[in-house]
Amino acid sequence: MEISHIEHLGIAVKSIEAALPYYENVLGLKCYNIEEVADQKVKTAFFKVGQTKIELLEPTSEDSTIAKFIEKRGEGIHHIAFSVNGVQVALDEVAAKGVQLIDKAPRKGAEGLNIAFLHPKSTCSVLTELCEQPAK
Repeated sequence: MEISHIEHLGIAVKSIEAALPYYENVLGLKCYNIEEVADQKVKTAFFKVGQTKIELLEPTSEDSTIAKFIEKRGEGIHHIAFSVNGVQVALDEVAAKGVQLIDKAPRKGAEGLNIAFLHPKSTCSVLTELCEQPAK
């Protein structure tokens, strides 16, 4: 598996609207995209910092993964996402090394990326996402 860069840091928030002033007015970042990912029950907002993005994650349902995360741990860093060439190849490689997978195959994520998650029980307690731009 070859990681090219940190694609984004996912940050769980109760409300994107409430969090935007901090990121825009205090840090001076510009939100360039807000979208809902219905199948993941989440609304996302993106900011670019160099080559890396910050993704705010707001739950759209009380039974969403993000809502459960916030209830258990509070708002804050949820995951780190690495950009790879070939998510399925990377999943196969890490699985062969004994890493527990949340996703056995890539699925669609925000911004049209192909994504898959690795279980934090196998990644030093850090929820890890692998992602790539889909082939055009």
